[in-house]
Amino acid sequence: MNSTDKPRSGPLAGVRVIDMTAVFMGPSATQMLADLGADVIKVEAPGGDVVRGIGPQGAQGLGPLFLGLNRNKRSIVLDVKAADGRQALLDLLADADVLAYNVRPPAMRRLGLDFETLAALHPRLIYVGMFGFSERGRYAGQAAFDDLIQAACALPQAVGQGSGDIPRYVPFTLADRLVGQHAFGVICAALYAREKTGRGQRVDVPMFETLLPQVLGDHLYGQTFVPAQGGFGYPRLLSPERRPYATRDGHVCCLIYTDQQWRQFLSAIGQPDAFATDPRLANIGTRTRHISELYQWVSDEIAQRSTAELQALLAGTDIPVFPMHTFESVLDDPHLRDIGFFNELQHPQVGTVRNTAVPSEWSGTPPGPATPAPRAGEHSRGVLREAGYDEARIAALIASGAVRE
Repeated sequence: MNSTDKPRSGPLAGVRVIDMTAVFMGPSATQMLADLGADVIKVEAPGGDVVRGIGPQGAQGLGPLFLGLNRNKRSIVLDVKAADGRQALLDLLADADVLAYNVRPPAMRRLGLDFETLAALHPRLIYVGMFGFSERGRYAGQAAFDDLIQAACALPQAVGQGSGDIPRYVPFTLADRLVGQHAFGVICAALYAREKTGRGQRVDVPMFETLLPQVLGDHLYGQTFVPAQGGFGYPRLLSPERRPYATRDGHVCCLIYTDQQWRQFLSAIGQPDAFATDPRLANIGTRTRHISELYQWVSDEIAQRSTAELQALLAGTDIPVFPMHTFESVLDDPHLRDIGFFNELQHPQVGTVRNTAVPSEWSGTPPGPATPAPRAGEHSRGVLREAGYDEARIAALIASGAVRE
């Protein structure tokens, strides 16, 4: 028995998820479910999730991005465009709690996998779609991906303005992963609602409408009011001077924000009277209006000291200070070593894989040990056996190409 065939443990143990998602957004949501104990069955099209092929070991179908988004799952390869493959999926749904997908809804309707059809067969099913735009607006059905949704939500403008440079995307799949986190919460809420009502439901999680409130939460600003009381953009976040401060030997994050923190900083650098005499420092409103000038002042002061000297100077204050990590140095962070944040998994095909811990700690129902991301179709036979298929029927499906190992 493969380790991922064993019963899962954790707060979501007993929940079964049929995961028809691929790439980043959907798999990030379903991995969180799997991390907390749900039995997540990843249904892959012939050829597998395209992300399998990205990066080292991509030729084996187990690239690093795929490994980082699909641990604790089982994989079955089904051709749901074939009648036998579609029927196999319907049979898997018989004892499933959740169906998650991230293709456009018209594609699900063409496959006969729309909510109305499935709810008639499985009224307790929670049917969750993650896609670009709400079905109620004119953008319904349009293709979307992370960069496009970042652009639609004005993030490149904010990054460009904040860096004093041209518009740029945030350099990680921010939209996919934040929408995936939201979908994870939505799925948990829908499971709770079903406990009260006894019935499943359809829940749409559109990317544009999910990410935009998070961006505008900071940057609607003066346009929050009607009529407007100023322009868009929280100045502190858009200041080109808002960046890690250079010390003599590195970079640090040092946030001086409250009245008390400013008084403490000014005392530490030998200018205790400045808080009372400099009108820019009078309160958080004046500081926000002059934030670029003040950040430049702080930057000039910090640049005179080493990282260790700055940490010693501000020790005992309420001012948070932290050296800036690089990708390389964060792997050796002593706090992360203390809590075992990075650990190693043995993958049967690619060897040792570095893994990150589940970022929550439970006193009563802790998640079980992690299992590595599956090979495409690794669990096809076992999953079908659980659905009541005998060996002859499984062999016939594999021979027809409707199921692959």
